[in-house]
Amino acid sequence: MATSRQAAAEGQLVDQTNILPKGRLLILYTTLSLSLFICYADQNGIAVALPTVARELNAANTISWAGTSALIANTVFQVLYGRLSDIFGRKVVYLSAIVLLVIADILCSIAPNAESLYVFRALAGIANGGINSLTMMIVSDVVTLKQRGKYQGILGAFIGLGNTFGPLVMAAFAQGSTWRGFFYLLAPMGALCAISGWFLVPSKPVEGRGIEKVKLIDWWGILTGTVAVVFLLIPISGGGSYFEWSSALVISMLTIGSIAALAFVGVERWVARLPMTPLSMFSNIPIAAMLSQNFLFGMAYYSELYYIPLYLENVRGYTPLVSAALTVPLVIAQASISAVSGQYISRMGRYGEVLWSGFGMWLLGAGLMIMFNRGTSIVAIVFINLVTGLGVGNVFQPILVALQAHAPKAQRAVIISNRNFLRSLGGAVGLAISAAVMQASLAAALPDELSYIASSTYSRVDLASYTTDERNQILDAYSSALRTVFIWLTPLVGLCLVLCILVKDQGLEQKEGPSEKGPDVENPKHDVDGRESDSEDHKSDSEGRKSGIDGEK
Repeated sequence: MATSRQAAAEGQLVDQTNILPKGRLLILYTTLSLSLFICYADQNGIAVALPTVARELNAANTISWAGTSALIANTVFQVLYGRLSDIFGRKVVYLSAIVLLVIADILCSIAPNAESLYVFRALAGIANGGINSLTMMIVSDVVTLKQRGKYQGILGAFIGLGNTFGPLVMAAFAQGSTWRGFFYLLAPMGALCAISGWFLVPSKPVEGRGIEKVKLIDWWGILTGTVAVVFLLIPISGGGSYFEWSSALVISMLTIGSIAALAFVGVERWVARLPMTPLSMFSNIPIAAMLSQNFLFGMAYYSELYYIPLYLENVRGYTPLVSAALTVPLVIAQASISAVSGQYISRMGRYGEVLWSGFGMWLLGAGLMIMFNRGTSIVAIVFINLVTGLGVGNVFQPILVALQAHAPKAQRAVIISNRNFLRSLGGAVGLAISAAVMQASLAAALPDELSYIASSTYSRVDLASYTTDERNQILDAYSSALRTVFIWLTPLVGLCLVLCILVKDQGLEQKEGPSEKGPDVENPKHDVDGRESDSEDHKSDSEGRKSGIDGEK
């Protein structure tokens, strides 16, 4: 249960519900969809170019940090966005994130060395976290819960398209000219989103003096949470490869991170007026189960996006462009089924069977990936990626609708940001563990005279410099190591499927918490089919807030 202090602070927040008529909503969706498209293209595009970037920047031993640094930064800042947008308004935080991504992409395009690239990718990770969370929050403000499945499905389709566009275009740049051109392309696209968002994203005045707003920020939570995430994820990501597990650095960081994590829990429970992570969320069993699912499938999803291209390039010998093309079935299936499942949820008012079928299909695809070897046919690769994409598409966005159906309205934004935080945290932890599994398995599979290759698992080995027997040993070792990675990822998806038992489908009639009831909900004007008429847009602010609450009921 939320403390009285927290309930009082949440009661001071301005309800940013602003249900839009269909015409304005479709125009707004153009900007939101494009920004999410750019976000995921930026986030996942670099995966196919890691061997190329490693070679150019002489960073074979550390290049995995191009992905890990972005995920760690994304994770650290992700949890802030919900409360920041509650305090300062959705629009200003959303636009700030887009501007930061434009700056980060420009810096990535001119990065002179590996260390600076990792810093700039971290900036991009912070920005991507903001774009992802704020897009979902804005949708929850302008669309009724009953219609949200349909519109979240559209956004899910653009996530899939971004996941397609990013690797394909990055591969084309890396193979045809320079990987830097990819970031040159994304920067002006992001700038266009910022300009259009300035005019199109609705904004409600957030009352209160600036100093009072600043006091609401969970500063101690930010401090302890940041220390915990950074000091835990860096040694987890680098332990056994960049740092020795028994080194004083790793032991010290893990100790400090663990103490900070305990302090963060204490701050959120007893100190923060408006906690970034309200612990009351976890007293709701379905919400706790779905947040756990987000962490687990974040581990699996991001690892699969990074290690499928690695299999295609380092085991099968395909170029980055062909590798990206072979992952298209996964992301196209994800985009397509996301739109379809969103329509189903809105029309039927149900999400339970969508989640069950999604995790079930994904488990099948993850299990089939264990079959990847040197002789797997292209048809089999395409089929397995297709099955996986169908599963992911039935989970990625639908689970957000299910979370909102179980959540009190005052915690809607913070639950979205924590959902994204846990998914990103899962991704960072999953990539770190996958890298450790990959390196250890590769080292064990290689003969002693070739064991040095395991120190640069992301680099593409120049097989021409080896004998035929050595080439076969290297390819067999990579195939075996990657199979081990896919084996450990499969139970994660299986556990997600099991957790569906705890998620009861209660439909899309959202129940508000007691602290949210007021005069506007005592005698609601209820629109039986959950939609708002175009005339609602012209009513007063109080009437708009009233109709927004009604649409959530």
